Amino acid sequence: MILKKVVLVILLFSFVFCEQPKKQEFVLKTSDFQTEIGGKKTDLYLLKNEQIEVYITNYGARIVSLLSPDKQGIMGDVVLGFKSIADYQKAKTPFHGCIVGRYGNRIAKGNFELDGTSYHLPINNNENHLHGGPEGFHNQVWEVVSADDNSIVMTYLSKDGEMGYPGNLSVEVTYAINDKNELLIAYKATTDKATPINLTNHAFFNLAGQAKGSINDHLLMLNADHFTPVDEGLIPFGEIRSVEGSPFDFRRAKTIGQDLNQQATDTQLRYGGGYDHNFVLNKVAEGNLDLAARVVDPKSGRQMDVYTEEPGIQFYGGNFMDGGDIGKYRNPFDYRGSFALETQHYPNSPNQDNFPNTILQPGETYQTQSIYRFSVAE
Repeated sequence: MILKKVVLVILLFSFVFCEQPKKQEFVLKTSDFQTEIGGKKTDLYLLKNEQIEVYITNYGARIVSLLSPDKQGIMGDVVLGFKSIADYQKAKTPFHGCIVGRYGNRIAKGNFELDGTSYHLPINNNENHLHGGPEGFHNQVWEVVSADDNSIVMTYLSKDGEMGYPGNLSVEVTYAINDKNELLIAYKATTDKATPINLTNHAFFNLAGQAKGSINDHLLMLNADHFTPVDEGLIPFGEIRSVEGSPFDFRRAKTIGQDLNQQATDTQLRYGGGYDHNFVLNKVAEGNLDLAARVVDPKSGRQMDVYTEEPGIQFYGGNFMDGGDIGKYRNPFDYRGSFALETQHYPNSPNQDNFPNTILQPGETYQTQSIYRFSVAE
């Protein structure tokens, strides 16, 4: 009888042990994110539910880690990032997981004209202005207004003339998770002078998890009949081109790497070193929260669906990653080892009258939201 009880206890222990979801080695320490920059305190915050965990820092209002389960129930970190504020500050690629602004993406030669005044912004990407400049929103400490297990609200005041932009711009960003395993990013801004604005999040993803190799076998669907082709500097020149019959046709899911062998013959792939292009989303109505993209990693089964109110989405395939940055799991960020899906208005819109308007006027409120939903593919 005693032997039977011992065997039963062992079996129950084994069952409970086997049923517990395994978790990828986790290395973040709150203390590594608690410092001061310009007299402002930084910290690390956790949003969580029963399925996903999202770690956020107010330095750059950035996503540091996002853990979600695979088809075996094993939790894995699908967002590239670093293990300390110091590592973010010295990163070769400074935009990991951050809110970029005032203007996400590129403005040609840093120039635009607004209300009869010419503006020149700092050049930080070859001969162009990228993601708000070297001291853009990614390099600022945001004020945390509120934070709990499910949401965090942060604000930042971008002063008149900061990085060459006109007007005092008050920005609010909310990250929130719900029981549908959705990460909501909501943006809000007002200004006292007309100014360009184009806010987005610049998380780099690998749905297989950190240090799990190329993303070229990920399946990608983009809900876009058109894209905006670019010149050699990756600046859209005003054309809105059909994806039909081109490597840019992701209307039916295909692997990211399927058509990259056309890089030698396709001018657009050659200019971007692969994919680094804005796709013109098919919208039910302007400002509607529509499905923009779906990504599936066949091996892990992880799926990410992106919904947005924005008219465009930048798909970047990690073409300029070279292993020079070492991430929080001591892994190099390798060539095509991650992707970004940046919900946005089109690049260089202040210089293209036929693109959707990106000028915020005094008395107006800039508001937009995007959702990243995590699940396991059926």
